[in-house]
Amino acid sequence: MAPLKVAGAHPIQQVQEVLNDIPRAQVVTLSEHYLHAEFTSRAFRFVDDVEFFGGASEQVVEVRSASRLGYSDLGVNRARVEELRARLEL
Repeated sequence: MAPLKVAGAHPIQQVQEVLNDIPRAQVVTLSEHYLHAEFTSRAFRFVDDVEFFGGASEQVVEVRSASRLGYSDLGVNRARVEELRARLEL
């Protein structure tokens, strides 16, 4: 996936603020340049991992999203990242 474009001096902090408003998202690890979050599905309680990495001087955040179980998530992870992209790039 293409990196997320984030305006401002602290892109990981901005990602964290967006994640705080998303139901069933939990920040697991947070540092100045890295954030690991878990998303739990509503119906079956499947957990997906999403990782963000961004430098303080850069306005882009690399993102990786993956399901813990199975071969296909039916596009859920991509849709989640695109929703985050839309919220961050407003």
